[in-house]
Amino acid sequence: MLKLIIMIKNKLSALMGAKRIKIYELQKLSGISRSTITRLYYDKTNTISLNTLENICKALECTPNDLFEII
Repeated sequence: MLKLIIMIKNKLSALMGAKRIKIYELQKLSGISRSTITRLYYDKTNTISLNTLENICKALECTPNDLFEII
C-alpha cells in the first residue's frame, strides 16, 4: 500500500520578500501582532486563524493560494 504524505508549505516570507515588505510593516498594515507574524514568517507555527489569514491577505493584496502551497 502506498502512503501519500501531503504537506502545506508556508510562503509568507517569500511573498513578503517579493513585495519588499518587512515584518513591522505587515504588522501595521494588518493589525496582527508582531509575534504572530514572526512565527508565521519563520514557519514556527502549525496553525493560523481565519481572521489572521484574512488580514494578511488584505494587507498583502493576495489570496490564501499565494501564501500556501500543497506539496
